[in-house]
Amino acid sequence: MDSPAIDRFEAGRGRLASLAYRLLGSAADAEDAVQDTFLRWQAADPQRIRTPEAWLTKVVTNVCLDRLRSAQARHERAAGDWMPEPLLEGDPMLGPAETVEQRESVSLAVLTILERLSPVERAAYVLHEAFSYPHAEIAGILDITESASQQHIHRARRRVTTERRVGDGVDPASARRIVEEFLAAATSGRTERLVALLTADATAVSDGFGLARRLLRFTTRERAASYVRAGFTPTPAKRRMAGGSPAMHIALVNGSPAVLAVTDDRVVGAVVFEVGGDGKVSSLWGIAAADRLVRLDEAWRQHEPDAPVVSAW
Repeated sequence: MDSPAIDRFEAGRGRLASLAYRLLGSAADAEDAVQDTFLRWQAADPQRIRTPEAWLTKVVTNVCLDRLRSAQARHERAAGDWMPEPLLEGDPMLGPAETVEQRESVSLAVLTILERLSPVERAAYVLHEAFSYPHAEIAGILDITESASQQHIHRARRRVTTERRVGDGVDPASARRIVEEFLAAATSGRTERLVALLTADATAVSDGFGLARRLLRFTTRERAASYVRAGFTPTPAKRRMAGGSPAMHIALVNGSPAVLAVTDDRVVGAVVFEVGGDGKVSSLWGIAAADRLVRLDEAWRQHEPDAPVVSAW
């Protein structure tokens, strides 16, 4: 393949990666999907491709659909092992963020809901909401009718609206203050204050430092508060696992406020919060498995962080 064709692909690589991440919820899988798309681009006859952007979008979407339908993906969903891979604010894979729909499409809350849709519903929703593709183009990408595209997007949007339990989010400064208050309550062991900071239907999900066979789920705010209090209570064993006494930083992850535990400039854990307009936390994700933090950790090393809110845990 000639250099102009390669340059054309590279010019669109970021958009393809952002699309693949929204479809798969995994940065590593998204990179693999984009690489598979590049190999197919290399093997294609450029003279027969009228619109490269449309061709590449169709290919990467269908590569992602194949992955979502794979036996391994079905097993992970059935076993309850799946969790979105978190990305630090500014990561180009987060993609377009001009509209509310684009920003919400990469939140851990929405990515988790999208995982429960059929692959075609997920693809139609992402193409329409995050990338503003019209129904006619979505139909061509997914090999469905325009009517089917409308139906898939309607069902997906209804499910996202129904299952996402918060209204309009708060501004970043207010969210940071809420998380600081939450962290202060958690590190002091004040469970009753933690409960007061959670919505009545708050939930929490944890990967148990990557040691649990399945994700740990806490479906009441009392259980979520107990999990957070226990998680933020330092012990010698936890410090050994973290490689020392980590500092606690507040950052934005997938557009949401998060607490990052950092040891020797290495992210060893993250707790991501969804904060509603009422100033309370509705969902938490605790992530400490090293394979889920690879890209976030790499981005953190190139990041100029604010001073930690807890200098040594």
